Amino acid sequence: MADSALFSMRLSLQVASVATVFIIVIGVAVAYVLARRDFRGKELVDMLFTLPLVMPPTVTGYYLIIVFGRNGILGKPLFDWTGFSIMFTWYAAALASFVVALPLMIKTARAAIESVDKNLINASYTLGHGEFVTAIKVILPLSKRGLIAGTVLSFARAMGEFGATLMLAGNLPGKTDTMPIAIYSFASSGEWSSAHFMVILLTVVSGIFLYIANKYSRSII
Repeated sequence: MADSALFSMRLSLQVASVATVFIIVIGVAVAYVLARRDFRGKELVDMLFTLPLVMPPTVTGYYLIIVFGRNGILGKPLFDWTGFSIMFTWYAAALASFVVALPLMIKTARAAIESVDKNLINASYTLGHGEFVTAIKVILPLSKRGLIAGTVLSFARAMGEFGATLMLAGNLPGKTDTMPIAIYSFASSGEWSSAHFMVILLTVVSGIFLYIANKYSRSII
């Protein structure tokens, strides 16, 4: 049980870390565009990125299979070209976690960027700085606490992802069984002591991340 729990914990940290790196890069970029640009269909774009936050994770997983499965829209050309399929690998778990947790980063980062004093942004433009320099030196630093909160929340959500991960990565012991999936397996097989241990461990870890996120997010409300 100890070895299984250790593997699942390590895999969950690995999956959540990889997912969070992409969430930071893509989430901040999308949030910046939504916060600083006005264009037709902006709220539709926001809705599409937010859908995984409100849809059942199994539905999100189903869409991911349609796109990235071996016979999927992107998965089939990738498999035909390279012989590689993301299905039933830890990469699939990272992808599922990324898609499900991304909306948290976008929502939090957008709120933080929109809260930046526009007078400071205009002052940067007046001093001759372009948009890129203003974003790097003014907007993002002043949004730092919100960005940190979004990162922490996204990481915690990625660690706790179950439904979409199960659909796309499956439940392969010693290969794709992240902590939530391992808990499901232990409970299904009646190994309650192992399930209790992992539930407590995941609850403590999630609580710590939630406390950190709340500490930072209070400053942008």
